[in-house]
Amino acid sequence: MQLTVTGKQTEIGEVLRRRIEASLGAILGKYFKTAIEAHAVLSKEAHLNRAEISIHIGRGIVVNAHAAASEAYAAFDAAADRLAKQLRRYKRRLRDHHAKSREPAAVSELSERAIDYVLAPLEDEDEADGGQSERDGFNGGPAVIAEMRTDLPSLTVGEAAMRMDLAEAPVLLFRNRSHGELNLVYRRTDGNIGWIDPELDTTRRIRRTTC
Repeated sequence: MQLTVTGKQTEIGEVLRRRIEASLGAILGKYFKTAIEAHAVLSKEAHLNRAEISIHIGRGIVVNAHAAASEAYAAFDAAADRLAKQLRRYKRRLRDHHAKSREPAAVSELSERAIDYVLAPLEDEDEADGGQSERDGFNGGPAVIAEMRTDLPSLTVGEAAMRMDLAEAPVLLFRNRSHGELNLVYRRTDGNIGWIDPELDTTRRIRRTTC
């Protein structure tokens, strides 16, 4: 596994670097030995030290964990504990997914590609944007400042909820494997996970589910 340790606005000493390597090695050795790569970023903002850990453990599976504390060691330890808890929670399902990913993928399981846009913050209505919003197709709305290709995977609802939770993402758009329509899972303000399953084309859905 390739491990990268980076410091932003702070210096990473050799002792801390070795601690990070040993801790992540122990966690992955216990829960998921075949991880592809890991990144640990430590940064300092005012009086707080922040630690962010991102691990790529398989096809389409990224685990993120972050924490903040007054000291860098404490921030990393808290983020590592959260990472271990996430891997422990999904240990069996992750191993099943990893075993399945080594098999030839069925056509229905292949990811599609979509465009992920980054929009500028909304301005006051009285402020002009030089017509950029209209040219970008967002009449009266924010301008597109960046765009990138992103995967649109074919998943079950349970798999989508797991991926969103592991990545600490607020939302995940996916194609529901059971009927082929676009679905969305998201983090609710009460801590639960919401699932949106729009019936955009009931005839198409019936055909796919009965095939």
